Amino acid sequence: MFEYPTQMIDHRCELEAVDERRNIARAYQIDATRDLFGYVIVALRWGRIGRRLAGLTVSFESEAAASQFIQRALAKRASAPRRIGVGYCRVDSDDTLPGQPIAANDFR
Repeated sequence: MFEYPTQMIDHRCELEAVDERRNIARAYQIDATRDLFGYVIVALRWGRIGRRLAGLTVSFESEAAASQFIQRALAKRASAPRRIGVGYCRVDSDDTLPGQPIAANDFR
């Protein structure tokens, strides 16, 4: 018999890296939800702000595997100041101030 998941996850994280002087305007979004079969679906979207975003959707059997995938994605975004010269900041934050730089463990 089918059992409904006991814990639903529904997380969203929106990040932007903007440097008008150097014409950098990047957006990055992470969405994590649980589907009807109990799998965790993580959707990544990225691209230039104001344009259509490219994306990748990955399914995981466990929250631990999905969390590890998300932490690796955020670690890559946290290294943006070294790679592109400007850091990503959260724009959808409920518990932090918008515009605050992200850390690798920022996705909750």
